[in-house]
Amino acid sequence: MAILKDILYGVALQQVVGSTDVQINQLQLDSRKVATGDCFIAVKGSAVDGHNFIAQCINQGARVIICQSMPSTIDKNVTYIQVENSHKATGILASNFYGNPSAKMKVVGVTGTNGKTSTVTLLFRLFRALGKNVGLLSTVQNQVNDEIISSTHTTPDAISLNKLMKQMADAGCEYCFMEVSSHAIDQQRIEGLKFTGAVFTNITHDHLDYHKTFENYLRTKKRFFDELPATAFALTNADDRNGSVMMQNTKAKKHTYALKTPSEFKTKIIENDVTGLMLEMDGIEVHTRLIGEFNAYNLTAVYAIARLLETDKEECLRILSALTPPEGRFDQLISEKGKIVGIVDYAHTPDALKNVLQTINAIRGNNETLFTVVGCGGDRDAAKRPVMAEIACRLSDKVVLTSDNPRSEEPGEILKQMYEGVPVTDKRKVLTIPERKEAIRAACMMADKGDIILLAGKGHEKYQEIKGTKYPFDDKKVLQEMFVELGK
Repeated sequence: MAILKDILYGVALQQVVGSTDVQINQLQLDSRKVATGDCFIAVKGSAVDGHNFIAQCINQGARVIICQSMPSTIDKNVTYIQVENSHKATGILASNFYGNPSAKMKVVGVTGTNGKTSTVTLLFRLFRALGKNVGLLSTVQNQVNDEIISSTHTTPDAISLNKLMKQMADAGCEYCFMEVSSHAIDQQRIEGLKFTGAVFTNITHDHLDYHKTFENYLRTKKRFFDELPATAFALTNADDRNGSVMMQNTKAKKHTYALKTPSEFKTKIIENDVTGLMLEMDGIEVHTRLIGEFNAYNLTAVYAIARLLETDKEECLRILSALTPPEGRFDQLISEKGKIVGIVDYAHTPDALKNVLQTINAIRGNNETLFTVVGCGGDRDAAKRPVMAEIACRLSDKVVLTSDNPRSEEPGEILKQMYEGVPVTDKRKVLTIPERKEAIRAACMMADKGDIILLAGKGHEKYQEIKGTKYPFDDKKVLQEMFVELGK
């Protein structure tokens, strides 16, 4: 509960109708959840306009309405606050309502096309191993110390975000490591949060269904850094050609990490094989159980952040060497009889798919056959579909094109668009099987002893979304079942 006038601090007000000396129970963005004494914030979304539900919310007992456009009918028992931007106001209101929890911790946000989940999860595990109270906000799961809270979005809405951060602050968390998606930046879900640091991993072709152009996507990521305070740090991947773009207008203290370019935090790969990576980090050799160049980048970012947060160098490197990857990120299992290697990975962008396939090819022998099972999500960037298929064909021996999360689209149409990227010379090594379970079965049936099967795109997800319904589906579980069923 809070008094309205107390949570309006920092909000750009245009008009106030009614008393601000009124108590509100909860902030709500979803009209269906509004109850007596709540404050409903009407936001204009891409599909639904919350302003259309103001009357309904008042009937359900809303005491306060926050809106960009005042309704034609005014209820004298309700307070109306007209704001310049409902999205921006939501973040500020939520932060005030929950007692500005982000200011009570050191919050580090990680943004980029690939590596966000791995970086924040590894940071969380590192700082827990250091004996710290820590919060995690990620695509896979949210966590308050050892308490796991299910995750539905890469970055939650501003109200849910601040509610989670209050849980963290109440639990004594000193740190919060969170993924910051481009959607969250654009929709101002992180408005009102106080960041200690921001990290840029990389940027490649993704989310153009939403941002329309790569320039818009890049500009959105950059805005996160533009709005950092001078007290914060900004860490960027110097090996990414757009890393310097993030730093152009930031007031934060600038730092860089890299594998190839001169930088403040530099790592050199000494060995990269099936047992993990041997790295030289900050002049010290470190063996880690993580595999692949992309993980060398993730580990370097994690080390850099830990040092910027003033952790002990030797202790940090010791713990890094023992860390394991997050679920669904180069997640390996081996069949009992045939010793077929299964790899489940969330790679759902062209760059991520290329990274994981290049990693597999770098550590494999010469005799195994590499099978890649891959699809593309529906209602998402269609331009990457043929590109994903071309990469899979170029870097695999056999490819099975299948469904990812078709959502509202027809799986056959998605696969047709993917198939357009298959080179003429590679058509003989490609199968198209729309049903994902059957696609995994086909790969397992074709695989012989010692071969490698990559299931790309879904990673940690435990569902498949088809026509508005989420059906239970777990790539790793299905693969394990197929190995047993087929006697592999």
